[in-house]
Amino acid sequence: MSMRNNKIIEKIAHTSFIRVLYSTPTPRWITYSADILIVTISTILIFVLLPNEINTFNCSNSYIFTFFLILTAYGLTNLMTGAYKCIVRFSLIDDMLKSFFCVLSATIILLIVNYSFYYLNSEHKIIFSFAGLIIIGIISLCIMILMRMCVKYLYLQFSNLQVERQRTIIWGSDINSIFLAMTLKNEINGRFLPVAFLSTNSKNSQVNGLPIEHLCIDEISNIFNKHNCSSIIFQQAQLANLSNDLINIFINNNIKLLTINKIEEFNQNDIEISHQIKNIRIEDLLGRHEINIDREKIKNFISLKTVLISGAAGSIGSEIVRQVLDMGANRAILIDQAETPMHNLQLEILKKYSKNRIEICIADVKDIKRLNRIFAQYQPDIVFHAAAYKHVPMMESNSSEAILTNVLGTKNLADLSIKHGIDKFVMISTDKAVNPTNIMGASKRLAEIYVQSLNYVDNKSQNRQTKFITTRFGNVLGSNGSVIPLFRQQIENREPITITNKEIIRYFMTIREVCSLVLEAGCMGNGGEIFVFDMGKPIKIYDLAKQMIVLAGLRVNEDIKIIETGLRPGEKLYEELLNDKEKTIATSHDKILIAKVRKYKFTDIEYSISHIIKNAEDGNIHDMIYEIKTLIPEYVSANSEYELIDREINNLKK
Repeated sequence: MSMRNNKIIEKIAHTSFIRVLYSTPTPRWITYSADILIVTISTILIFVLLPNEINTFNCSNSYIFTFFLILTAYGLTNLMTGAYKCIVRFSLIDDMLKSFFCVLSATIILLIVNYSFYYLNSEHKIIFSFAGLIIIGIISLCIMILMRMCVKYLYLQFSNLQVERQRTIIWGSDINSIFLAMTLKNEINGRFLPVAFLSTNSKNSQVNGLPIEHLCIDEISNIFNKHNCSSIIFQQAQLANLSNDLINIFINNNIKLLTINKIEEFNQNDIEISHQIKNIRIEDLLGRHEINIDREKIKNFISLKTVLISGAAGSIGSEIVRQVLDMGANRAILIDQAETPMHNLQLEILKKYSKNRIEICIADVKDIKRLNRIFAQYQPDIVFHAAAYKHVPMMESNSSEAILTNVLGTKNLADLSIKHGIDKFVMISTDKAVNPTNIMGASKRLAEIYVQSLNYVDNKSQNRQTKFITTRFGNVLGSNGSVIPLFRQQIENREPITITNKEIIRYFMTIREVCSLVLEAGCMGNGGEIFVFDMGKPIKIYDLAKQMIVLAGLRVNEDIKIIETGLRPGEKLYEELLNDKEKTIATSHDKILIAKVRKYKFTDIEYSISHIIKNAEDGNIHDMIYEIKTLIPEYVSANSEYELIDREINNLKK
């Protein structure tokens, strides 16, 4: 449409009369009357042009009678099929089908009347010919459909003038992508106007007037400039097949990435589809590949059991609570010392599950007497131990608390599990336990050592041998205190994003994925294993920050700056999931491996760990750290005051 025509339509659109028509659905009686008028015009047209084809009586009275029969038949079938009920400006295939069935039904009725009259009258005359009825039906149907298309087209033009729509490209050229584009294009008051498709396997073709552009990495910027747009819409299911390199190319060209979910659930009359299109979140890109788990096996493991979860109010703990309840646990015993988060979790759980399926226990894992009462009262079958202090810099300056919670707390729960005959004890560890450079990682490695050593002693209680299992993984997307919520808050506040070092890398996985793997590892474990999760490729935190800025529609170092603050105490550039001397063993799940780690005898480490805990309780930090480094020689502090103790140990070795 030319610029001049656009201006004319815009001028008309702003008149009060047109605005009223635009904002008010057409009354049904007007649509009904328009359809009858169309049939009337079609019939008169045939009367004039082909009089012998429509009426065989050749007298004025028979013309009136014939005319009356045709209008009556079409009027009744229009009411029966509901063709008049459509909102013309929203009309699509379904409404056009109603018009078709209206015409078809009317034609059939008239043929029945026609040949009934033929057999009932003595002269065996027909009212109108078969060809005449077919011609009237074809003309009427064509004009009805044309009317609906014209009304819809004009309404869409007015709609586009009333609402400024964002020009966008649709990713892919499959049937769902085409359906999405057509739905967005025909949406009333829509936010987006598709102008092209971008595909990896099509070239130089069109679909419904929209060109299909072939993906060429070097031409991406030119393609978007050519169509005067700066955004692309993906379906959620398509994200799993996108490479990080391609995502980075879009981001580096300042192309806004949008996503929409469950396209198969939409229908063509859904006028709210634009509101279901969201900015792609960094979680969509980092946690793209769906992880399959053996749900039936896990259900058999969890179903009808009493499951105790420590740290239940935390990110990992609360998701484990949800999943074990979904898997049919008879009862979940929730332990945490954080009152308000526990209260919030309780409110959430009670919306879905009955009150007698959960027990809220405010308790500190360092308090063995309180824990013992909980074990004795509820007699759990399985324990998932997620309670821990995890923030590296904070624990570096509060090292005794790291030991008391992460080591003593684990020891208390593990010892009570033996005492009360628990079937399986599953501990949540961290990649920071491998070659630890901070007290948090060292405390988790101590906990791993203690738990694993218990599996190799006779710990039978009530004729049940407790199996101790450890799971080890990296950073979790969106967990409390992780970098992603922090970066998102800084972006929303238009504050600089702070990173410790441009070269720092981390592994990431979604909370749901991690907890599903924890349950499966707990299910498959026979005791003594340290399960390591395949978390994919590590990601630079600097690249992560850049992606989040661009995904928010902003420019790196223009709208939002990225500032390096330097490594924090105990922090290292990269995390590992395995010690250099460790190897892994494959399991039945491709994402779960077993680490072949050094095994400690319980008798060898029991005294050392108890003595480390005693030093922590007494506040004797130097001796506590010294003993930890002696027990875990790979623990070498980085950017920390405890580097002095490393030098002290090295000097003694010399």
